[in-house]
Parts: sequence; C-alpha cells; structure tokens
Amino acid sequence: MAAKDIFHDTVRKALDKDGWTITHDMFHIKTEDGSEIVIDLAAERVIIAEKDSEKIAVEIKSFLSLSAFYEFHTALGQFLNYREVLDEYEPQRILYLAVPIETYTTLFRRKMIQRVLLRYDVRLIIFDPENEVIVSWQK
Repeated sequence: MAAKDIFHDTVRKALDKDGWTITHDMFHIKTEDGSEIVIDLAAERVIIAEKDSEKIAVEIKSFLSLSAFYEFHTALGQFLNYREVLDEYEPQRILYLAVPIETYTTLFRRKMIQRVLLRYDVRLIIFDPENEVIVSWQK
C-alpha cells in the first residue's frame, strides 16, 4: 500500500471546497503487464453548461525534505510515468501535481524549474496548506 503524503487530506479538502467530487482516494491503475501505479486522488466535477464532466488525477508532493531539487526530480519522474499510464488507461483524466504555495513561490519559480515544467507540460495545483484551499491552477 502506498503511503499518503503529509498534505493528502489538505488537498482533498481543498478540492472539495473548489467544487470537485473525490472519486478515488488512492487511485489504483493496473497495467497489462501486472504493474500497478497508485495516484493520490482522482476527482471529477460536472460542467453544467456542457452536461459533461471534467476528470483529474492528482499527485501530491510536500517538498519538505532537505533536498528540494532531489524531490523535484523524483516528483517529475513519477509525474511523467503516471501520465503515460493515464494516457493508456484513463485518457480522459488529466494529471496534476499538487504543491504547497511556499514550494511554488521558492523552488518552482526558478527559471530552470519553469523550463522543465513547460517542456514536459506539467500541470500544477498550488495549494495553501494552512487554509486548505487551492490558490491557483497552472496549466
């Protein structure tokens, strides 16, 4: 069983406040070769005007270790692998990486990190852990 990030429940509450319905708390996907990935959350929200729904998967990262760059490298690799699996098995679901506002305003504002995020089309959810709200969606 995969361990939950320290901010797991915080992001879950923030998504709920933002109008999302959590469909999976620990979203398991098995591949044809028997591998299994576990993404922290899956959610959807109904778009009334289109009578359709928007589906997302969210990988949550705290970035609380001593080496934020190492954590970024790990999170990026995980994000890219998860997106590949989602493209194959849940193509309608869009993957987001959820990061605390402090991490976004320090580490993620660096030019090198911005270039990497742009190059690999990493979508972000920036959240405020204290108030349990989503500050911004970066697409």
